[in-house]
Amino acid sequence: MGIEFGYMSLVRVKSVLLMAGVTFALVLFAQLFELQDFKSLSSLFSAGKIEVGQDSFIYHNSSRNSTYHSVLDAANVNVADLVSTDTEVSDEIVNRVSNDKGDSEPENIKKFGDTLDDDLDPEDEFPSNDFLELNNNTKVLGVIEDNSLKQENPPEFELQVSNYTSDSDFSPKNDIVMGPGASPPSNLQFFSTSPENLETNSRNDVNSSDLSTSTMGKDAEDMLTKNESPKILNPSNLVNDSSVSSIPATKERVKEPKRMVVPISKMNDMLLSSYASYKAVKPRWSSAVDQELRNVKSMIENAATIEKDSHFDVSLYRNFSAFKRSYELMEQVLKVYVYAEGERPIFHQPPLKGIYASEGWFMKQLKSNKRFLTKNLNKAHLFYLPFSSRELEIALYVPNSHSRKNLIQRLSDYVNTIKTKYDSWNRTDGADHFLVACHDWAPAETRNIMANCIRSLCNSDIKEGLRFGKDVSLPETYVRSPQNPLRQLGGKAFSQRRILAFFAGSMHGYLRPILLNYWENKDPDMKIFGPLRKAKGEMTYVQYMKSSKFCICAKGYEVNSPRVVEAIFYECVPVIISDNFVPPFFETLNWESFAVFVLEKDIPNLKNILLSISKTRYRLMQQRVKRVQQHFLWHSRPMKYDVFNMILHSIWHNRVFRT
Repeated sequence: MGIEFGYMSLVRVKSVLLMAGVTFALVLFAQLFELQDFKSLSSLFSAGKIEVGQDSFIYHNSSRNSTYHSVLDAANVNVADLVSTDTEVSDEIVNRVSNDKGDSEPENIKKFGDTLDDDLDPEDEFPSNDFLELNNNTKVLGVIEDNSLKQENPPEFELQVSNYTSDSDFSPKNDIVMGPGASPPSNLQFFSTSPENLETNSRNDVNSSDLSTSTMGKDAEDMLTKNESPKILNPSNLVNDSSVSSIPATKERVKEPKRMVVPISKMNDMLLSSYASYKAVKPRWSSAVDQELRNVKSMIENAATIEKDSHFDVSLYRNFSAFKRSYELMEQVLKVYVYAEGERPIFHQPPLKGIYASEGWFMKQLKSNKRFLTKNLNKAHLFYLPFSSRELEIALYVPNSHSRKNLIQRLSDYVNTIKTKYDSWNRTDGADHFLVACHDWAPAETRNIMANCIRSLCNSDIKEGLRFGKDVSLPETYVRSPQNPLRQLGGKAFSQRRILAFFAGSMHGYLRPILLNYWENKDPDMKIFGPLRKAKGEMTYVQYMKSSKFCICAKGYEVNSPRVVEAIFYECVPVIISDNFVPPFFETLNWESFAVFVLEKDIPNLKNILLSISKTRYRLMQQRVKRVQQHFLWHSRPMKYDVFNMILHSIWHNRVFRT
């Protein structure tokens, strides 16, 4: 009996232990399931769901930050490293993160109609059928794909780094970063601002970071969540963008990480450091042109100092002495080979009218230029890939496909043809090849297959992968009349410009609604409008630009805008509001001597920034705009120092200093 009782007790103990073990396992499994399920549910319910009509919804993506950090973790990238290595932000990180984006999210398309009125906003164009128009004030908010609405032009990534701000800690005098173990380049003096201008520039150059705007910047960030915001900025009308905070489903505000902002002063430092840190592709075999370029580089670095010039204002340039010598040597030495391969109209037949005309006029004038062209591959310093990014989109993009893969494949096939037929590409892996492209998609389309090429891009956005020392910024010129590209050139004298600031344009992107929210019909000195239509007795778009002291160049879908060149064309001081935009000919021109740069967060303080510029300073800046104008003009036949020659010089410059 005792033995039987002991046996039963042992069985009961074992049963209890087994049940305890099973219970413990079930608890662990339940906790694990709840954790995963919570993550899934939180990702669903943290997004604000906004009804559009009856069947469509816009989701505000609140998980972008975690996605970004996941991408960085997968790429073994330390966020802290991004701060210490300036050029790697655009050179290394962007490429990794953007590859995760894929080719299925094309940015918003700029459409151009040949019947566009000359006096209308140059970007007031018809949107693609791919995009929705939710109301009269907010257009092109997203792209439909797989029954969801995608964010309009989503940012490549966001950096939760406070170091990239507009604060004064980015001083060109004491914040030049050369990278670990790097020595200053021998040609450092070439890329820095001329010594005679440093003192003047430090006193007179005006940027939004020069003023105390901390509270104003906070207002700009907060306004989208206030109940009293205008309809145009109501959360129900907005798609999440990296520059504004997400609007969660609940009333409790969720603080978004700060996105990367590189002010103009920091870009100056990045340009300088790029020549010390950038590693050029070593040719597989030597060529006579390599020695020629080394000789040219030495002559530019040792150019005689020019303190004054009767035909130029030397303060407009980083180093006028080096620029003039470089330009002269370009005219004497440079030879360009243009590939004949490629079917029309994608190749050899670009547009000559509209906002993409820069790529067309450059191709047309280069192909007819006897000075620079050569048919001898062995004598060429540069090789031109003659395609039109605009014609590529027109010919191959399938509406509603939301994919650029076939466009990229066409360019890839073209490059493979060149590789197979010629040794020129294989010698340097394309490092001595270049392209000139003005469409918004060009950076993404060429980032991988033409990674080593010198890319001249209108969409010159640091976060889109523009690399200082290799790529160059292409001016976006709006040509209204191919027969007479200089029609209506010029504007009123500075004393007759009664309007403080002017802007008119469609509500493209996230920034312009913010600009209008603060300044439309708010101040008689600030002529800030939406689309400006021609009306009898009313001033036209061109008349406003010719009569204003400052012309606001606010970004649209992308960082670039034809307004920058238009302002110079009409002799109006440009006010550039576009974070991370690298202005044209940046390696040559001292932009802060004739333009004003305002960070997007400082829009609420825009008038104060402009009024802080003295009359004497404004008059000097306006005179400099008139002097720099020659570098942004197209002529029927190229003229010395005009926009054609300046584009070619930018490419030549980077070719020389990458040798």
